[in-house]
Amino acid sequence: MGTQGIVVLPGQGELWDMAPGRSAVLKLLGGATGDSIMVFEETVPAGTKSTFHLHHDSDEVAYVLSGEVTFKIGDLLTAGGPGTCAFMPRGVPHAWKNSGTETGRVLFLYTPAKAGGLLEEQQRMHRSTSSMSDPELTDVRERYGWEIVGPTPL
Repeated sequence: MGTQGIVVLPGQGELWDMAPGRSAVLKLLGGATGDSIMVFEETVPAGTKSTFHLHHDSDEVAYVLSGEVTFKIGDLLTAGGPGTCAFMPRGVPHAWKNSGTETGRVLFLYTPAKAGGLLEEQQRMHRSTSSMSDPELTDVRERYGWEIVGPTPL
């Protein structure tokens, strides 16, 4: 049987408490979508920032639901509030930061779903990157096509 349609209602999805005040709700998992797409909604406290990284096998899209987020995508640096949509193509270094004064919410999407597998695995194991050893981080990033390209520029 092929991939089935999926509807995830408000309040549904796999919750992952990433750090104090920071959480993600995994809405569409790669395996459930035939590895086509992975989607999660992240709650990000002010000042939260990502690593400076790229994905070898997946494109990433971020849609700001609330708050203000600054995106660094290649040479492009842009800040935007609710309704801002950012496309981060595979192979292009990128980072983001909640540059606002309040907690924000961002919807993230990976297509194909491979890069999202990293977050799915961390949620299943109840582990954040800060609790993983360097060899564990290297292994999980390689398996899901992530590469850290340097310190965050934000």
